[in-house]
Amino acid sequence: MHCPFCRNPDSRVIDSRTSDDGLSIRRRRQCPKCGGRFSTVETASLNVIKRSGVVEPFSREKVMSGVRKACQGRPVTDADLAVLAQRVEEAIRQTGSSQIEANEIGLSILGPLRDLDEVAYLRFASVYQAFDSLDDFDAAIAQLRADHAHRAAATVNDEVDGRPVA
Repeated sequence: MHCPFCRNPDSRVIDSRTSDDGLSIRRRRQCPKCGGRFSTVETASLNVIKRSGVVEPFSREKVMSGVRKACQGRPVTDADLAVLAQRVEEAIRQTGSSQIEANEIGLSILGPLRDLDEVAYLRFASVYQAFDSLDDFDAAIAQLRADHAHRAAATVNDEVDGRPVA
């Protein structure tokens, strides 16, 4: 890696640390020629194949901005959106592929968004899945209600006299 100070084509790594999210490595480097120190961040590349065929780098910011529209007026913070974007990126990276279709990103957003805010989930799903009628909304809401009933039944089955069963 070229030194940003003197453009020497060589540098020495003096420290490496994994980032907090575990998805990148921060390296502290020193130039043997001028002695300047600088930091680099290394991440495995993850590219998105858009519908048009254009390939671009994955962006958490794009995930957040797309979901932010669905969350307008909802009790969802920027920190919540950052966590959601991180969960989406982690799910995509777990596939082991360095390229993913844009459609798959949308599918990866639906689960975490549903857990975060169901109204925002319905808004996002209605656009992403191209709801055409009230029946599409009814089906999505019915699925949410069925999931609520299933979770409530599971909670009741896991407790006896108000105490969790071991």
